[in-house]
Amino acid sequence: MSGTTRSSADLDVRRRQILFRAWHRGMREMDLIMGRFADAEIADLSEEELADFEHLIEITDRDLLGWITGEIETPSNYDTPLFRRLKAFHTHTSPIHG
Repeated sequence: MSGTTRSSADLDVRRRQILFRAWHRGMREMDLIMGRFADAEIADLSEEELADFEHLIEITDRDLLGWITGEIETPSNYDTPLFRRLKAFHTHTSPIHG
């Protein structure tokens, strides 16, 4: 079970792949953070935002979780408007935050 609550039937192939990858990171906490954000936002992300999200998916779970919780400073090249939306989404909707 992926955890997703959203159907991917209305999504193009790239968005389906991103949604799948967001829910299959390895660390369950990151599956929930990235997956829930993708469920809520994937259909409305611009091409630039999709590219930013794909870059975030490539980051190790430990580093990305540290950036989101504020335990590790976010490198400036990843501190994008999309990352800040992800961080705010997590802070306001998830019981898993530091």
